[in-house]
Order: sequence, then structure tokens, then C-alpha cells
Amino acid sequence: MDLQKRAAAAFAAKWQGKGDEKQDSQRFWIELLQKVYGVEDPASFVRFETRVKLSHTSFIDVMIPATHTMIEQKGRGVDLEKPIRQSDGTLLKPAEQAKRYAAALPYSERPRWIITCNFRQFQVFDMERPNDPPQLIELADLADEAYRLQFMVDVKDSHITKEMEISKSAGELVGRLYTALQPLYLGAPQLSEAQATEHLNKLCVRLVFCLYAEDAGIFGRRNMFHDYLDDYRPQHFAKALSDLFQVLDQKPEARDPFLEAGLAAFPYVNGGLFAESVPVPPMNDAVRRLILEDACNFDWSQISPTIFGAIFESTLNPATRRAGGMHYTSIENIHKVIDPLFLDAYKEEFHAAMQEKTIKARTEKLQALQQKLAAIRCFDKMTTEMIRAKGRESLGIKGFSAGQRESREVAA
Repeated sequence: MDLQKRAAAAFAAKWQGKGDEKQDSQRFWIELLQKVYGVEDPASFVRFETRVKLSHTSFIDVMIPATHTMIEQKGRGVDLEKPIRQSDGTLLKPAEQAKRYAAALPYSERPRWIITCNFRQFQVFDMERPNDPPQLIELADLADEAYRLQFMVDVKDSHITKEMEISKSAGELVGRLYTALQPLYLGAPQLSEAQATEHLNKLCVRLVFCLYAEDAGIFGRRNMFHDYLDDYRPQHFAKALSDLFQVLDQKPEARDPFLEAGLAAFPYVNGGLFAESVPVPPMNDAVRRLILEDACNFDWSQISPTIFGAIFESTLNPATRRAGGMHYTSIENIHKVIDPLFLDAYKEEFHAAMQEKTIKARTEKLQALQQKLAAIRCFDKMTTEMIRAKGRESLGIKGFSAGQRESREVAA
């Protein structure tokens, strides 16, 4: 029997037949998190009695902000399927009570997971599937079922899982764009297949940048890219894109003074992404709808730049990636390197600053952290050597020369 299983069995035996909502709730969850799930400082990991404003002020029993988990705790004798009269007179089941609390929270604080518990049974609701019935876990079975509550403490895993889910959806969408645009390029007799593929790849990169920039606020106004293109019918769509790419590569003072207002509103994008002239093929109505309806309605602001590699990888076959020097590193491997190298320490410093009780002390610590972040040089020689060393350690790569290591990573 492994350590967690033994700890879970001991915890279940200790709490068998016990559990008063007022006296035992906090001790129950602190012991569960510490003894079964290995949380070193559960008191700082969870929040008890979080205030929430409904038509009256109420309190959420337990919140785990790092994993977006909300817990509604009831006494041992309470039936979790039976409605309970609330302070405002309404009759709600514990899960309905928790969902009402969730709806009153700021969007960023709403739970992914809701747990209702009566010291004897756990009901687990996944709010990504709000219409599904809850998972049921009996305290008596916790030794065998503990893994089903692991999400409460998997801070990194929940973050990476969310990013990967979004990445997959974005990748599928870019793949559809690529598939729709490919025959338009390959149908041009004056272009070789290699030229057509190169132009197609560059167009996809530019489109994804514009979609991301629109939702992330880089362009300024939301829906700016969509609204600009929405004025053009399929026969004029390609020229509209070409005009936009040209404007994005021009500083405002270098632009035509009589440029139409819709184009002039776009900012200058440095870095050379739009510097090269890329021919855009005539568009059909299906491609126009795909860009304006499907791609523009996807929330690209949720995409982490660290996983753009995954998105572009989904559009290209391995031979094309190798020819273009594009080698994707998974987000799990990226986090294996950067988290222990510096990111974990900065996160801890941020959370410590946020725990300061006075606004003055909190502001001072946050400003000091901001100055540290602003001074980071990610690709100076010393940092590069540190990343290489930590990368070899985290990924289990030992004894490789730089050239051998690159060959191994490309093969992988």
C-alpha cells in the first residue's frame, strides 16, 4: 500500500462517524489536504469563510483559489440531495447553494470544481460539464478513491491542462484555416509547390497573430480586425488583407496621410513579421466565413504565447517543419525548465506580497517585484547557460554535447 493510500485510510478511519459543520469543517479539510495530499501549509493554501454578496451577505465554506475549487460543507447528518432553507428563505440543495455563490463571484474567481461534503460523502461537480451528474466518493472508500480528488492540489497540472485544452481547440481551428487556404495557393500555376507552401505558412502565422492581437488588446479596440474585414466581400477580401499587412509594417509617420480611417487605426507592429510581401490568394465565401465567424469568435486571448508552437505544429507536416527550422517544445517541458529556474520563486514572491495586510506594504512589495521582472535578461550568456543546465537536468539529458542535444531534441 503506497503512502497516500495509507494516509487516506487513516484519515477515513479517524473521521468515521464524526463531523460537526461548525466545529470540525476547517480541521477536516486542513487534515485532508496536509495528511493525504501533502500540502505543507494548508492554512495558506485554502480560504475559509470567504464573503460573497448575494441579496444578502453570505460566506463560502472553503475556497482553494490555486485550483479554482469551491467546497460547500455540511454536517454529517445532512442529506446532500435534500434542499435546505437558506437565510433568505429559499430552498436549495448544497450544490445549488454553491453554484449560486459561484455565480456571484468575479469571473476570474469562479470555480472549475465544486465539492459538496457531509463528512461521509463527497459530491464532485466539474463546471466544464455543468449538466453532468456529480462524481460520488464515500469517505469509507477514500483509500482507493483519493486520486479522484487530486485535482484540488494539482496547481501546475490544472494550469497546463487548461492551456493544452485551449491549444488543441486553437490548433484545430488553424488546421481548418490551413486546409481551406491550401488549394487556393496550390491552384496558382506560376507558383511552385514549395513557394505556395511557404506563402501559405506565412499567411497562417500572420492571421493567427492578428486574431490574437485583436483579443489580447494589442490592436486596441476589441473586434477591430473582424470589423475591418467584415466590410469586404469575398472578391475584395484578399486585397483588404494585403493592405492591412502593409499598414501594420509602417510607422504612423510613414503612412499615407490620406489612408482610410479603418486602416489608419491599426498600430505599427515592429519585429519584421509583416515586412516581407506575401501574396494573398483570392478568397471564396467559405474562407471568409471561416475567418470572420469561426476564427474571430474564438477567444485567442486565452492562448499562451508559450504554446503557439503547438498551434502552428498542427498546421504543418513534420517534413515542412524540419525544412523551415520549426521545432516545437511541449509546454510541459517548457515548464519543467522555467518553473524551477525562476518562475516558481517569482510566483511565491507575488503571493507573499499579496498577503500583506496594508495597502502600503503590499504596494511596495509589488513594485519591488515589478522592478525585478523588468530587469530580467532572458537570453544573456549567463542565463542561457543556466537554462541549458536546468533543461538537461529536468529532461533527463546528460552527457550530450550541444550538437548531440539539438539532434536529440529534433528527433524527439
